[in-house]
Amino acid sequence: MIRTHSCLPRRSCAAVRVGSIAVGGSAPIVVQSMTNTDTADADATAQQVAELARAGSELVRVTVNTEEAAAAVPSIRERLAVQGVNAPLIGDFHFNGHRLLNKYPACAEALDKYRINPGNVGRGRKKDEQFATIIEIACRHAKPVRIGVNWGSLDQELAGRLMDENARLPAPKPAAEVMREAMILSALDSAQRAEDIGLGHDRIILSVKMSGVQDLIAVYRQLAARCDYPLHLGLTEAGMGSKGIVASTAALAVLLQEGIGDTIRISLTPEPGGSRTREVVVAQEILQAMGLRSFTPAVVACPGCGRTSSDYFQRLAQDIQRYLRDQMPVWRDRYPGVEDLKVAVMGCVVNGPGESKQAHIGISLPGTGEIPVAPVYVDGEKTVTLKGDDIAAEFRQLVADYVVRRYGTR
Repeated sequence: MIRTHSCLPRRSCAAVRVGSIAVGGSAPIVVQSMTNTDTADADATAQQVAELARAGSELVRVTVNTEEAAAAVPSIRERLAVQGVNAPLIGDFHFNGHRLLNKYPACAEALDKYRINPGNVGRGRKKDEQFATIIEIACRHAKPVRIGVNWGSLDQELAGRLMDENARLPAPKPAAEVMREAMILSALDSAQRAEDIGLGHDRIILSVKMSGVQDLIAVYRQLAARCDYPLHLGLTEAGMGSKGIVASTAALAVLLQEGIGDTIRISLTPEPGGSRTREVVVAQEILQAMGLRSFTPAVVACPGCGRTSSDYFQRLAQDIQRYLRDQMPVWRDRYPGVEDLKVAVMGCVVNGPGESKQAHIGISLPGTGEIPVAPVYVDGEKTVTLKGDDIAAEFRQLVADYVVRRYGTR
């Protein structure tokens, strides 16, 4: 089941179609990710897009920075079609997007959305010309555009003008406040120029990404109050590992709770050799933890204490969580609603039975000094007690049987 955040004070905005996906309006919040392959390598890029899509990324962005990359985009789309992957592709353009889209119309057609940064489309008179070229191509191919302003590449002419005007005020505002205003004006002015050129209001998505949590919250609150475009959320340059996850969650959770945001991306720096799909999983877990959407069954597990000196319950919880996620590509279509399943794996008698009864299906493993048996609870009732060396396999089978029984008849 998809939960929208209709219970929150969400602002009104028109839905934008990105390929087969609706963004904004009453549509659910969309998870987006981005490849880090060389887009000119069509095989590698198609493979990573497929991995991200199968992990749950509903939109995937690719860098289009060279002629070779632009020429490869139609081939990437063809390779994805052969694999049955239909996630909309977004082209990320900086500096030379006007030339690439103009020279490679097949690329312009194969992409489902363009992302442009007002700070990176040129300077002075050329900026207006190059921006107009991209928007005209978007109009010609009926493509939506995300106008994505970034703190690290803000239009310096606009920022400088606002700073000068602020300095002349009797009581100048803090520099950070002026910079946030420059971000907002860059996005809104660019959107208005796009509409003046001919791009429909319902083909524009905005973003104003910053790397500081409080700055991001402040700038999106102000932007949401001043426009009705769908908004793409993301903490830019969030960082690596727990730092990036915590910072992104802290910022996005506040905004999402206030009904702000229509697409989200978690911009994690991958660990060496780490999977790019981690950013997709984190985005899903944020939305699921807040009760905004459900993507995969939830596993409730205790943190452990002196009563759980064995790591058996930890290994079982990890095994079950991996099993559930691995099954979802098949289960999602075969068993509608299975993403709302709640499974408990508890480590001792203190909270084990209680938490297990609250879950759809749960197991209470024996703690240190307890009787070496593990009662299983289904829909609040104890149904069987497991013991011996095959508890993990037996419980996994009980979960699979429960899924078939509960969700297979819908």
